[in-house]
Amino acid sequence: MSRINTNIQSLISARVLGQNNSQLSVSLERLSTGLRINSGRDDPAGLIASEMMRAEKKAITAAIDNARAADNMVGVAEAGLGEVSALLLDLEDLVDRTANEAALGDTEVQANQLKIDSILNSINRIASSVSYKGRKLLNGTYDYVLSGTGGSVLNSIQVLGAKLVPNETRTVVVEQTQSAQTGLLTWSSTRVGGGPNGSLTIEVTGNYGTDQFTFASSTSVSNMAAAINASKELTGVSAAASGVYLKFYSTGFGADQFVSVRKVSGDSTLVTKDSDGNAVSQDYGRDIGVRINGTEAITKGLEATIRTASLNMTVIVKEAANTGSGAYTFGIKGGGATFSLAPELGLAGYEGIGFASVSASSLGNPSVGRLSTLGSGQTNQMTSKNFATAQRIIRSAQDQISALRGRIGAFQQNTLKSTINSLNVAFENTAAAESAIRDTDYALETSNLTRAQILVNAATATLQMANTMPQNVLALLGG
Repeated sequence: MSRINTNIQSLISARVLGQNNSQLSVSLERLSTGLRINSGRDDPAGLIASEMMRAEKKAITAAIDNARAADNMVGVAEAGLGEVSALLLDLEDLVDRTANEAALGDTEVQANQLKIDSILNSINRIASSVSYKGRKLLNGTYDYVLSGTGGSVLNSIQVLGAKLVPNETRTVVVEQTQSAQTGLLTWSSTRVGGGPNGSLTIEVTGNYGTDQFTFASSTSVSNMAAAINASKELTGVSAAASGVYLKFYSTGFGADQFVSVRKVSGDSTLVTKDSDGNAVSQDYGRDIGVRINGTEAITKGLEATIRTASLNMTVIVKEAANTGSGAYTFGIKGGGATFSLAPELGLAGYEGIGFASVSASSLGNPSVGRLSTLGSGQTNQMTSKNFATAQRIIRSAQDQISALRGRIGAFQQNTLKSTINSLNVAFENTAAAESAIRDTDYALETSNLTRAQILVNAATATLQMANTMPQNVLALLGG
């Protein structure tokens, strides 16, 4: 080449050297940062995908932290309920001991009542003091807020969990499909007074126990019913006179409630029949039939429970409204403890659980009585001698606390723990996918670095040679 104004070989070598230097710089940057993608120009599509995965990782991490915080919160509530449960056991012990009235003096009864009052105060104190991050947990703060509570139809409504759209009321329709029944036997013989040949002894058995009754031949049906009713707290069986017939009822509703009548001795014919006219000596009741929002509820007596992914609740129908037909509508306006346990925010990722108040005035049964009625000056204080009623109230309260603790345990084990485990796996997989796109493969990049270094050295040498080539023209000038 004999031109000197434009050195084409030098330009080519300079361009290639620049490219090789650029590749060397990229390799050095990737090796120093550990990232394959340090800016959008490195891999535009990969950058978009990895940024989306980074956002997913942040959301998953937040969901895991939310689940752990929820576990801490409900754990605090469960610990408080454990103390209430222990106090209820002490309370039943005191009632059972006080029922041994013949062996106790007035001073001992008063002392036991004082202990009962102290236990009730302790339960109220726990209900009002257990808190998490400044919010009370067991005083009803996290109970669900209802509109239209069905005062004429429903004895109580307890929403245990619900997924609610913020600022919207969820409608709940409770529809009866069949009525609840007590166990019922009818003495169908017209010789109801024991017969003309002497007395009649019968054995009456119910859910509470058994008692025997002996009636003279002249005993009227109404007097027989009165005698049986006088022992209904012992047997769990009540009676009613209907003309010349005597009807025996279990005092409770439901398939687990029964009444049994058996002749022990006497000449009178004793034939009892159930509500269908079959001659039987024992009959069981029937649970109510209820659909809640179209789903068949689990029923026991007058109580109906539904457990679905979006609604967990229990209602108790009043005896007067136990007709077996009709529907009642109410609304859930809000409340409850709502947790966000999914990376994607929305109703599907929310889980709710309700904490009803566990104060003495809230625990118990609306039909039998509340726990607070065991206090001094109340209906079921120890001097009233309503020991059987007091025991049933305490056991109903124990059932409520046990059920709430069981729900919390199931929520921790089956919802929170499983959510944390699944989210941890999701985080691992997402991090692995993001790493495959964005992180540096050091084995590959060190190879690229070595190649780039060799090419830079070669291009530098070539540029040096290209720059010396025009000097050959001097030989022509000197000739």
